[in-house]
Amino acid sequence: MAKNVLFLAHVAESGTGLPKAAYEVLGVAYDLSRQLGCHLTIGLIGEDVTSGAASVAAAGAERILTVSGSDFAQPRYASDAAAAEALCNTAKAELILAPATSRFMRVLPGVAHRLSGQVDTHISSLDFANGELRATRWFYRQRIEGVIRRDARPWILLLDTGCHAPWTGIPGAATVEAVSVPLPAAGKTVVTGVRAPKSDAQTIRPDANLLFVAGAGWTKKQADGKPHVPEAETLILNFLHASGASLGGSKSLVDQSGENQAVLGFMTHLNQVGQTGATPRHPKGLSTCCHGEEPHVVGWRFINERRAVNLDPNCGWARGKADVLYVADAFEVMSKLNGILAEKAK
Repeated sequence: MAKNVLFLAHVAESGTGLPKAAYEVLGVAYDLSRQLGCHLTIGLIGEDVTSGAASVAAAGAERILTVSGSDFAQPRYASDAAAAEALCNTAKAELILAPATSRFMRVLPGVAHRLSGQVDTHISSLDFANGELRATRWFYRQRIEGVIRRDARPWILLLDTGCHAPWTGIPGAATVEAVSVPLPAAGKTVVTGVRAPKSDAQTIRPDANLLFVAGAGWTKKQADGKPHVPEAETLILNFLHASGASLGGSKSLVDQSGENQAVLGFMTHLNQVGQTGATPRHPKGLSTCCHGEEPHVVGWRFINERRAVNLDPNCGWARGKADVLYVADAFEVMSKLNGILAEKAK
């Protein structure tokens, strides 16, 4: 049985506080430490960890270890790996829980190797039964559930977001222990700046309340016998801008770019939702011009409220795969909806 559980987190991209996913993992670490009857240690990495440490001060951790300074402001393998390794060695933890952020997904597998331990990623839940800890994760696009048990320690587990209720507590004064991590001056990557598209140009928004999925019907011939791709692009982009929704696409739509067919210029394979695409976890979903076949709908399994717009009353969405099906023309529906959103924005 583990004697110490270490919760690892890094400062959010804003430079203050911790990412939302970190508090979810802290909730898991808190519950697990109580279940195992062992000590909980918190380890934080970032340029300034003061606000992050204060936000978790009431979690009942025996120790709050920190690695801070300008060298740890930006994600960088060399500095992040050294910081995580130092925190793990100082905590002497047998179980190490961390959020599966892009920053930690790059670094912690290498840290596990340095510690002669094991690592598992994309964990969805942890269960302690019959004296052993078991981790659960999905395989094959959430079609197969696997249960993992390991004897090797330390065992690093990176947990996916959206799988556990976040820990909530009142911020307070935190007593921290600073861990020194010397870094070689030579050969260190220097971050000179960040170049990124404007937020309104980004169509994939994991934290959005709504997932808007476009199907291949947007590029097909409409009632007048002609396709209206430019109009479709305008309607969809205006809706995304006004609602802040995240954009998804069916496989048939994103594949059209390689088949010399009319395509939506902003749609790529990164937007694909379904069996061979992504499985998003937005609270609500709205599908348009998509028939709701099983390979696509499997990507909706974690969407809580599903609605669809389709001209076919016998499409897949009508067979229990959507909470509400609107039998209507998506062009007309979205045009009307954009008008309503524009009025509300005034």
